[in-house]
Amino acid sequence: MIQVGKKQILTVVKRVDFGVYLADTTELSAQGRTDSSAENPEEKVLLPLKQVPEDVELHDSLTVFVYRDSKDRMIATTREPVMELGQTALLSVKQLGKFGAFLDWGLEKDLLLPFREQTAPVKEGDQCLVALYVDKSGRLCATMKVYHYLRTDSPYQKDDKVEGIVYEISPNFGIFVAVDDRFSALIPKTEPAEGLQAGDRIYARVTEVKADGKLSLSVREKAHIQMGEDAKKLLALIEKAGGELPIGDKSDPEQIRMRTGMSKNEFKRAAGSLYKQRAVEIGKDSIRKL
Repeated sequence: MIQVGKKQILTVVKRVDFGVYLADTTELSAQGRTDSSAENPEEKVLLPLKQVPEDVELHDSLTVFVYRDSKDRMIATTREPVMELGQTALLSVKQLGKFGAFLDWGLEKDLLLPFREQTAPVKEGDQCLVALYVDKSGRLCATMKVYHYLRTDSPYQKDDKVEGIVYEISPNFGIFVAVDDRFSALIPKTEPAEGLQAGDRIYARVTEVKADGKLSLSVREKAHIQMGEDAKKLLALIEKAGGELPIGDKSDPEQIRMRTGMSKNEFKRAAGSLYKQRAVEIGKDSIRKL
């Protein structure tokens, strides 16, 4: 069966002036049919003449990618797109059109990203993480709603350093990240990660590999490493505020996060480090530089 959106091996079954027709002869044989009986338009596909290798003969096998042309006819190409059906990739926006944005994915016909499949407006020159799917009319399109397309078989383990792209921010769950642009990951909402936006490229640490293969991430180092950085940051904030901040041991966690970008535990570790250095004095509701 010829599959739109997939790279596949097909057989040359007919020569014409404008190219060659290809078919899945394995399926035809299973049905007790010959190459020449592939007359249904959906059973064969044209490889245009400019894509046909010079030495190709009848019954030769070719590896091609199948998609639909501007007239919605199946067409084969020996060029390789950036992604196949169900996969994700980071693509550039070439131009905007009446129905959406057109993306460069390595083929002559650009890939449509419909407006309804955009999680945020895009403009020419932007890069966006998308998945490839077939719409109701059988055409290949892109979607920025990639959560269900991301893989859960990453090679990463706890404490590995990874790179990824932020593709969605949820007030209920946290920051969704596609590690290596294809593996499912989340920075939980309990993890400090202020200032991140969809489209940001980040470096993070794996804090957990879930039973289903999804990754939990943190943009912060382990506590004993991060504590030194947090202590420097806290001291700088105190100095910037004139030598005292109105937060202390008994302050509300949200107030601490708002003032410092740290969780209450991180604040207490950083404040404790500064206290041991005799750099600050800590009260119930304040911390002051000595």
